[in-house]
Amino acid sequence: MALDRELMRGAGPVAVLKLLERREMYGYELVEALEQRTDGVLAMGQSTLYPMLYNLEGKGLVASRWDDSGPRGRKYYRLTGTGKRRLAADTAQWNAVTGAMRQLGIVGRLAADPARALEYRLAIPTAGLAPSNGLRP
Repeated sequence: MALDRELMRGAGPVAVLKLLERREMYGYELVEALEQRTDGVLAMGQSTLYPMLYNLEGKGLVASRWDDSGPRGRKYYRLTGTGKRRLAADTAQWNAVTGAMRQLGIVGRLAADPARALEYRLAIPTAGLAPSNGLRP
């Protein structure tokens, strides 16, 4: 499942920052990690990733270095102090959004039956659906 372009614009950079939190990585390694660790949801090609990395570098959130020690030179990216602070702020925002979506029944336990979760959360009266039927936020 590929994300809508607008969702990817918000999720992509924070996902890259999160991957770089653990260790420095080169571009293709980031592409592969995004594909594998998100089951393809946040997969992006190099033509999307590299402009994003340049943008993050321009904002001082990541720094890069060249490594010519192998058969091919590679540009490695790492998180800066500013990037760590931005990742913490972005993580807090994503947690708030996820919590709000959970409250609406879009993610989490109630999301298994989206119609019932939304009906419950929005208090839309329906036959047999009331807070007393065992659904809880």
